[in-house]
Amino acid sequence: MKKIIKNGTIVTAADTYTGDILIEDGIISGIGLKLEAPGAEIIDASGCYVFPGGIDPHTHLDMPFGGTVTADDFESGTIAAAYGGTTTVIDFCLTAKGQPLQQAVDTWHHKSQDRAVIDYSFHLMVSELNDKVLEELPQIIEQEGITSLKVFMAYKNTFQADDGVLYKTLQAAKREGALVMVHAENGDVIEYLVDQALAAGHTDPVYHALTRPPELEGEATGRAAYLTGLTDSQLYVVHVTCAEAAWKIAEARKKGLRVYGETCPQYLALDQSALEKPDFEGAKYVWSPPLREQWNQEVLWDALWSGTLQTIGSDQCSFNFKGQKELGLGDFSKIPNGGPTIEDRFSILYSEGVEKGRITLNKFVDIIATASARLFGLFPQKGTIAIGSDADLVIFDPAAVRILSAETHHMKVDYNAFEGMEVKGEPVSVLSRGEFVIRDKVFVGAAGKGKYLHRKRFEAEAPRPAQAEISGGVV
Repeated sequence: MKKIIKNGTIVTAADTYTGDILIEDGIISGIGLKLEAPGAEIIDASGCYVFPGGIDPHTHLDMPFGGTVTADDFESGTIAAAYGGTTTVIDFCLTAKGQPLQQAVDTWHHKSQDRAVIDYSFHLMVSELNDKVLEELPQIIEQEGITSLKVFMAYKNTFQADDGVLYKTLQAAKREGALVMVHAENGDVIEYLVDQALAAGHTDPVYHALTRPPELEGEATGRAAYLTGLTDSQLYVVHVTCAEAAWKIAEARKKGLRVYGETCPQYLALDQSALEKPDFEGAKYVWSPPLREQWNQEVLWDALWSGTLQTIGSDQCSFNFKGQKELGLGDFSKIPNGGPTIEDRFSILYSEGVEKGRITLNKFVDIIATASARLFGLFPQKGTIAIGSDADLVIFDPAAVRILSAETHHMKVDYNAFEGMEVKGEPVSVLSRGEFVIRDKVFVGAAGKGKYLHRKRFEAEAPRPAQAEISGGVV
């Protein structure tokens, strides 16, 4: 059925204007004033912004970790994402040494098939890069359209790969047209600091942060950037938390290296003091890298505005406080790392960013959708409002005021990391390929409606010059 969204303010990464949007067969087929189409359903967006659907480039749904599995799977996680204004997620497919890459990809297809309510794709973790993996990798990239490869520089003895694996992955990515993603922390030193803290009897959640200092994130970010330059490849640093890492990315981009960065809503709105909450409540805020001292937040906002950081991912990795986070009682190193953020990513960036004057409306769209579409081979199918693009659209009420809470969120987890936080602005209706998933704040989609996305190869381009200096660092 044809649809026309009327009377809304259309916002893309480049433009803001009043207009109508005609949708046919899931595609945007017309944009203009006073559009008409016989038999079309009219959707009134008066007083609202119409944004392209958000793209969350960093989720962990139905993921095993630390002896348990995340509370949200591809059904509950994508429902929550849709409520939050996200219409595409890119999840991390975990591999194991000695296991064929295709076996891991098939496992993730099984997890997501007939469950996702919005469109989705995968990144592929690389834990080893031997001749067998090098032989299989081009086939995975071509046949599966998985054009982003994840390397962990932390989680020693579980996920961590050595520098040789990272270097060879960067070489392979350059050759095959893929984007290498890194979790940048010095895992070797972290393991030593954790052992040292536990031996001294320091077991509370705050020691998760104290044993993963920002210097170790900055060091690993710089090391990955140097290897990227050496291979003339491309790098995307996930979940940047601190000034030390942001400055290393700025330095690399100033040299003309293809180095990009992502941060997450928790690092923009929460700080290390949350881990100090009594009665083990601090365990709710255990992520890796950890929350930082509050002053880092403005550095990250400056980095988003300047273009040093391009995207915001949720790093959705939800574990219940009861029964899951509690696995770390008496030993902070056993607390499952991660939190529930997929639903609130969109609103926090708008409320804390646009409403507080830290970013413009167009920069918001770029960060929440367009930049991820470009970096991960989805543009212009996704990430913008243009004729021929998928009709992934969010009708957003900028005047709405609400309180974030576990009582009202749609994730299958027993707490909200942003409990009690007031945000301004709310998605009212969300369309995925022209069909309502959320209509007037009510879920009307269905499990299995989400489509797996075969992504294009990475298109190398020199980083654009930053718009302004980052506080305390150089650009």
